[in-house]
Amino acid sequence: MALSQSLQQKFLQKLSPQQIQLMKLLQVPTANLEERIKEELEENPALELDEAAHEDGADEVRDEFADPQDEYEDADGSAEDYDTVDVSEYVHEGDDEIGDYRTRDDNYPEEDEGKQLPFKTETTFYESLYQQLGMLNLGETEKKIAEHLIGSLDEDGYLRRETSAIVDDLAFRQNIIATVQEVEAIIQLIQQFDPSGVAARDLPECLLLQLYRQKAEGKDVDVAIMAIEKYFDEFTKKHYEKIQRGLGLTEAELREVMSQIIKLNPKPGGNLAEVNKAESYIVPDFFIQNNNSRLELTLNGRNAPELRISEGYRDMMKEYDRGAKKDKRQKEAVLFIKQKIDAAKWFIDAIKQRQHTLLSTMEAIMDHQYDFFLTGDETNLKPMILKDIAEKTNLDISTVSRVASSKFVQTEFGTYRLKFFFSESLSTESGEEVSTREVKKILSDLIDAESKKRPLSDERLTELLQEKGYNIARRTVAKYREQLNIPVARLRKEL
Repeated sequence: MALSQSLQQKFLQKLSPQQIQLMKLLQVPTANLEERIKEELEENPALELDEAAHEDGADEVRDEFADPQDEYEDADGSAEDYDTVDVSEYVHEGDDEIGDYRTRDDNYPEEDEGKQLPFKTETTFYESLYQQLGMLNLGETEKKIAEHLIGSLDEDGYLRRETSAIVDDLAFRQNIIATVQEVEAIIQLIQQFDPSGVAARDLPECLLLQLYRQKAEGKDVDVAIMAIEKYFDEFTKKHYEKIQRGLGLTEAELREVMSQIIKLNPKPGGNLAEVNKAESYIVPDFFIQNNNSRLELTLNGRNAPELRISEGYRDMMKEYDRGAKKDKRQKEAVLFIKQKIDAAKWFIDAIKQRQHTLLSTMEAIMDHQYDFFLTGDETNLKPMILKDIAEKTNLDISTVSRVASSKFVQTEFGTYRLKFFFSESLSTESGEEVSTREVKKILSDLIDAESKKRPLSDERLTELLQEKGYNIARRTVAKYREQLNIPVARLRKEL
């Protein structure tokens, strides 16, 4: 077999470590940026936060490497002769250049500084149940079974596992031998806890638990109980006529029964479970204010932390540069210091670039959707895709996508995720390009204004939109309705 050599020329695009770091930082929301910076501070001692950070940091750094004249002498007292490490860029470009290498400038409002993220102190769903359990006089085994059951509830407050499976879990995991009847007795006990409906196996049982408790409190809910027990499927499908005929009710009586059922909570654990969800609080990345019809954009001050290079590390570079002897261990130490300083400078540059990218992207979005930010009217939203903003900012589409998907802007009309402002275009009867967001808003308004006794079908909604000049097909109306989480007409029907 003959061997041959050939030359090939390939063009490959690779991201540098700094570019990768910037891409990752762009995805970090403002609420999580402080934690990300804390991680970097812990990993890199050459990076400092605030003036106070370096006051005791310099001594700690010097202790770590000690005096170059003493610590880095060879064991026999002689210094090996190696090429000197060039540190001129660290000590001669202005005495304070590295020490003052920082992220913060004076363009961010000081009122954001010192603010702490809000946090809730309410008792969580599970903590509430454990507290109620502690008020009961149970034996050790019963208590362990109850604790296992509470831990098995999902966030909505349901017990989704079969009782026999729970019995097996208790035997194999906790070495507790219990019968199905004993576990059922504990389940019924937990079902008496607040919130009402907790530990149900499915939605009908959840609703019935709540109705039975209301009955025990003296409320007249017998017909509502019968409606759930016998006609739950009809209730979910809103076949009210079948329920009315089956129970022999007048229209007024049926309306009262449905009102009792609708007021029940289908997710008894849902409200308390929200306490632990990160999105319970949204920290906006940007603020837009209307100052006499002139929009003003500011970046949340949390995006501009005061980071700087450690003075201790800069001084060590100066000591090395002044020293006459340059032995091997000194050079190894100063190379380590250079690496840490470079990493700190890269991180500071990435934070600065993050600030610039966030502001330029949001400014382009604000300019494109200026009318919306002035009025808050969704029908003023213009068609806008990622490419539009990428062309305005000279950024890559993937960069714009990273910013848009994870950042929020606070306006006088509410707080919005940036991707809210992106939408495809749709042609009107006159040929004008409008945002699909505008069409969805009009569709939502039509459904809000409909008679709930005779809700509008998708066909009728299509006709109404076409009458307003929007060229749209029925299947598109159905798609938009589903995207708005609006059910079909039959399920929107009310008595």
